[in-house]
Amino acid sequence: MIGAVAVLAVVAALAVWIDARRAEESLRTDVAKKIGEIDAVAQATGQRSNQLAADLRDAQAKIALLEARLAESQAQQASLEALYHDLAPSRDEIALIEIEQLLLVASQQLSLAGNVPSALSALQLADAKLTRLDRPQFTPLRRALARDIDRLKAVPFVDLAGLSVKLDQAATAVPTLPLARDERLPVAKPEVPLGADAPWWRRIGREIWNDVRGLMRIEVADRPAAPLLAPSQEYFLRENLRLRLVSARLALLAREDAGFRSDLAAADAWIKQYFDLRAKQVQAVQATLKQLSATPLGAEAPDLARTLDAVRVLRAAQEAQSLRAPATGNKRPAP
Repeated sequence: MIGAVAVLAVVAALAVWIDARRAEESLRTDVAKKIGEIDAVAQATGQRSNQLAADLRDAQAKIALLEARLAESQAQQASLEALYHDLAPSRDEIALIEIEQLLLVASQQLSLAGNVPSALSALQLADAKLTRLDRPQFTPLRRALARDIDRLKAVPFVDLAGLSVKLDQAATAVPTLPLARDERLPVAKPEVPLGADAPWWRRIGREIWNDVRGLMRIEVADRPAAPLLAPSQEYFLRENLRLRLVSARLALLAREDAGFRSDLAAADAWIKQYFDLRAKQVQAVQATLKQLSATPLGAEAPDLARTLDAVRVLRAAQEAQSLRAPATGNKRPAP
């Protein structure tokens, strides 16, 4: 009985030992498997870490390259902006250049041709450009323009082009004007013939009157006798008269009132002295000279020098400001 219990105890102990051994083997297997998995994960993690480190190095290199290119691009952009600023003026600078050109055109129209309407239009266009810009720094220039516009509006209008054309026509007609020495009496009106039934005494009286009228001529001398001119003197007379009219035209364009009226008076005196005043051509030229003599040339056109100086001062200020702007814009803050 005791022996059976001992056997059972031994068997139970052996079974417990075998079960413990099996459990230990299973645990070892599981531990070894877990260790293998951990080693695989650690190896994969190491490889991933190495890959991430390589990627990080590549990314850092690319970032450094991008920063270098960005700095180069910023430097090029700054250079291009400075170059564009030098080559392409601002809107204000362009407006000032256009206004200066308009003032130069107006000044030339006044000084060379005395064309007040064209000069006034140019000044009004310049003032309209300044109005659209609406810059406070342009206020003195607008005041100067307003003053010149008012002065031009006060100048009486004279059609210099029309007067010049009339003088040209008169000078062109000089070679065809008849001289006083070639003056011819107007053709007498033909007499009404007497009818066949007229009385004899009337026919005899008509014949006697025709014979007497052929023997004498009655003229009314309302001016001195015409001076006689040689053919060479006739040529120089016409040329001098034409030159007087051309000189009057130049004085007209230059608005020289004294010279203009002096030339017209001399031309009119020569026409009265040497040319046939009964001819329609001579009368037309005389009427033209009389009309021109009665035309006032008007006051002297105003000078635009002060307004031009104001524009040039503003342009100089704009250019100086443009030169300072790129130097200020290229300063970069320290990182």
